[in-house]
Amino acid sequence: MKLGLGLYRHMLTRENFQFARQAGATHIVAHLVDYFKDAPIAKPDQPLDADLGWGAAGDPNQLWTLNELQSLRREVNDAGLELEAIENFDPAHWHDVLLDGPKKRQQFENLKTIIRRVGQAGIPIFGYNFSIAGVCGRTKAPVARGEAVAVGMDRTCDAPMPRGMAWNMVYDPQAEAGNEPPVANETLWLRVEEFLNELIPVAEEAGVTLAAHPDDPPMATMRGQPRLVYQPDLYQRLIDLRSSPANALEFCIGTLSEMATGDVYEATDRYSRQGKLAYVHLRNVHGKVPNYRETFIDDGDVDIVRVLKILKRNEYRGVIIPDHTPQMTCDAPWHAGMAYALGYIRGALQAIEAN
Repeated sequence: MKLGLGLYRHMLTRENFQFARQAGATHIVAHLVDYFKDAPIAKPDQPLDADLGWGAAGDPNQLWTLNELQSLRREVNDAGLELEAIENFDPAHWHDVLLDGPKKRQQFENLKTIIRRVGQAGIPIFGYNFSIAGVCGRTKAPVARGEAVAVGMDRTCDAPMPRGMAWNMVYDPQAEAGNEPPVANETLWLRVEEFLNELIPVAEEAGVTLAAHPDDPPMATMRGQPRLVYQPDLYQRLIDLRSSPANALEFCIGTLSEMATGDVYEATDRYSRQGKLAYVHLRNVHGKVPNYRETFIDDGDVDIVRVLKILKRNEYRGVIIPDHTPQMTCDAPWHAGMAYALGYIRGALQAIEAN
């Protein structure tokens, strides 16, 4: 198993690559979507939301270029690391794939172009979250050990989603007034099946694995819209829609633990035995939706060492990243929190591998 670090777009710097390497990481998972474009000068460590979402999506007419992807990979390699994955499409490039809108065919071509370029750049994995409402309803407060600031959820998120929004970002600020009509859960499954049928052959040809993140928070509905993978068993339905090595999972232990039903250890065993884990998000939480809080890696409901032992037993050899962590009280809150998580995981991996 390999240790990695996930970095948001504004964090993709030489200094943060050096930090990752110093903390023992060997791989990077990069976000190219700018979730914080409308944020104040101090960029947050995690995107949070009000009812208006995270902010504006990107440029619908500007896809990530091959040169941009190759340059990022070179910068990561120059720091002694490998670029394992790109995480998440920009809503500007696929909102009508999610919403079944008039630009759907054009946007499928957008996604195919992106996947081909990711493959040409030598990046093996592309993570995605097929969700209409996206990640929403989370709050931040000093709720982790020692009053460390952490993300959680303390309410349902029922405010309807306004038109012009998808995946919790605004793709059309000029959209007509009103809310996006909710759709049936089975309709969403038909949409993701079409997505897989369109993208998997391209991913196979490009040498890229598509990795699906579960819904976070894992509620059956958010903002009136249905969710796909809000129970562990629903991952199996997604895998079975299109049988392919390129149809895999962005396996988030924290989200699985937050789910109202299911067993995180059984799910880890089940999907790792199938060889379906593209990469793993490893964080800890206390509680379940709609009331949970993220914790330090050693301080939640999940026995992290037990999870790692299951992964070892099933011969998982991919990358593990601490996707979130509470912020520590110091001059570099995010870096300190991530250093703590990386050190804990690295030490646990060394102990497990030695046995």
